[in-house]
Amino acid sequence: MEKTEKKFSLDALALFTKNIFLAMGCSEADASTATDVLLQADLRGVDSHGIARLSGYVRLWEAKRVNAQPQVKIIHETPSTAVVDGDSGLGLVVAPQAMQVAIDKAKNVGTGWVSVQNSNHYGIAAAHAMMALPNDMIGISMTNASALVAPTFSVERLLGTNPICVAIPAGEEPAFVADMATTTAANGKLEILQRKQAAAPVGWIQDKEGNSTTDAHALKNGGALLPLGGDKEHGSHKGYALGAIVDIFSAVLSGANYGPWVPPFPAYVPMPTGMPGKGIGHFFGAMRIDAFRSAADFKKDMDQWIRRFRQSKTVPGAAAVLIPGDPERQFEAIRREAGIPLLPPVVEDLQMLGERFSIPFIMP
Repeated sequence: MEKTEKKFSLDALALFTKNIFLAMGCSEADASTATDVLLQADLRGVDSHGIARLSGYVRLWEAKRVNAQPQVKIIHETPSTAVVDGDSGLGLVVAPQAMQVAIDKAKNVGTGWVSVQNSNHYGIAAAHAMMALPNDMIGISMTNASALVAPTFSVERLLGTNPICVAIPAGEEPAFVADMATTTAANGKLEILQRKQAAAPVGWIQDKEGNSTTDAHALKNGGALLPLGGDKEHGSHKGYALGAIVDIFSAVLSGANYGPWVPPFPAYVPMPTGMPGKGIGHFFGAMRIDAFRSAADFKKDMDQWIRRFRQSKTVPGAAAVLIPGDPERQFEAIRREAGIPLLPPVVEDLQMLGERFSIPFIMP
């Protein structure tokens, strides 16, 4: 951690964040939901998608691209599927409602599948997939995003970072939670490097001619993020395919915008022309374990699966094999107790945001 970072209590950040959402015109319930989803990112160590993005949501609202009081509704459904229209609401609010529809359908018929149109950036995928866990269900969450990623062999940005999360319950062991972008690195991690004035690792980005670069600001100069794998020799065509699947499930299936037409998160970036759909798209799934086998037996076997992988012989210098979700769980345990670290540029941004709404941002 950088020495210049300061730690803030979760309660203080939650109060400030909720008050900002209330000032935007969100209902008490929606402000609470949006705050919880946003701060889950900070708790789990995904700083790029946490409170650092709060001012970005405010700017979208000021640009009239976010509806603070959306009427989220189902516009098409079967017993196991639905399409939800988010009414241009905060994705932080729309996504949990849509995931709950998937869970309710799974309770009734075993599985539930929901695609979403007309939404906005929804935070971290894990926040929504993990909603299934207390119900002894497997949760799936994915979303498309604005085009920052060049498909393998392309110099055009046609896909977003398009994350996928799968959350699987266990018994005595913590849940398996795989939450990942389909790029070598999420754009938020690039933004963190920009704040720190640091270089990007090789394989994260390419310049406008398609050459590998370590310039963390390359996107501003016409460059692109790279699919998972970085280049063809390391499997970037597989990352490209995964990102494409997310785009199709989230948007082509729901009637949202896809490919290069997905609305950008920064409010100052012009909207794409010729947009074929409505807003950003998401896709959610919930599968009841006992629709396949006894939940108790499944969780017992998941415990054994997890323990066997933890016992794996490691390469020299490695402490242990991690289970997906371990790093985030460790971050959360520490940060709930010690506080959430914020970089100075983030603190300054939040202070200015507080001044705009006459909501004081309390320093530690």
